[in-house]
Amino acid sequence: MSVNVVFDRLTVDLGGNRILDGIDLEIPAGTFVTLLGPSGSGKTTTLNVLAGFVERSGGHVQVDGTTIDDLPPHDRNIGFLFQNYALFPHMSVGDNIAFPLRARKVAATKRKEMVAAALELVRLPEMEARSIRSLSGGQQQRVALARALVFEPGLLLLDEPLAALDKQLREAMQIELKRIQLETGTTTIAVTHDQVEAMSMADLVAIMNNGRLVQIGTPEDVYRKPADLFVATFLGEANLFPVTGGQVDGFPGTPTTAAQGVGVVRPEDVALTDAAATGAKAGRVELSVFQGNRRRITVRCPGVEASIVVSAPPHEPEHAPGDEVHLRLNRHVVHVVGGDATEHPKVVDSAAVPA
Repeated sequence: MSVNVVFDRLTVDLGGNRILDGIDLEIPAGTFVTLLGPSGSGKTTTLNVLAGFVERSGGHVQVDGTTIDDLPPHDRNIGFLFQNYALFPHMSVGDNIAFPLRARKVAATKRKEMVAAALELVRLPEMEARSIRSLSGGQQQRVALARALVFEPGLLLLDEPLAALDKQLREAMQIELKRIQLETGTTTIAVTHDQVEAMSMADLVAIMNNGRLVQIGTPEDVYRKPADLFVATFLGEANLFPVTGGQVDGFPGTPTTAAQGVGVVRPEDVALTDAAATGAKAGRVELSVFQGNRRRITVRCPGVEASIVVSAPPHEPEHAPGDEVHLRLNRHVVHVVGGDATEHPKVVDSAAVPA
């Protein structure tokens, strides 16, 4: 079973501050949605209002057409995976998972079947008797997920579910969470500040800033067609070029989606090329860094105000600072957003964006 969720002009005021400012969002049944944004953007508050942990100041929340504004948390049939997992260390794995079933007065025989099925789902079979303290971080996360799903909720909420895991395990669990969501069909909403995590797991990414929903779309849409400069610079790395008269500053002849504004060009859409290639622009290397899956090269070009970041294949030969190279834009059409490129960083590294 899965449910659809609607936020209708949702507003939250806390301590005299407006935390959520008129959120309008519809989440189709069976969809995996990530709420992505910097700290203070309102994403966790949105999740907590839906769970019933924070009271709204205005607007409404509906689940499958029913307004749930006044329902207590335990009556909302929502599974919740907390960032710290909130497992009971004095209980076994099986007892932790069975806890919500006991609260719902499920018969012992049925409980045992449902716990076993939940452990199979998270690929921890026959571990009911294990102590929580004996488990690794990744195993504890799976147990917490099994507990959130064991009573077959129509909606699953994940609050920074992978933040406590190391990088390799976090990447593996992104795939596992997506597999489990597809297998169960449960409508899932996850909060994260990690752009890669958000795009790896989600069917739809909802980007928030200052308590407002800025854009929602597929991972590719929000990355390739950001709604504004905030999305363009927050979601990954971006080269920003002024666009005037339908031309990209320094790269004439490149079609744009609008005649005026700021052109957004991702580093992977800038290529190193031969001097004789159409649209080639000469520049000199500032820095070249090998990052495993790519070479990140920054280049200064005459007539372009800021350094240009190029994401080159890892087998690209090493370039020393000062080497002459030639660049061209790979995109057939450059996406343009409103604003003034001179008021924003020309290149934003996602690793430097505060969480």
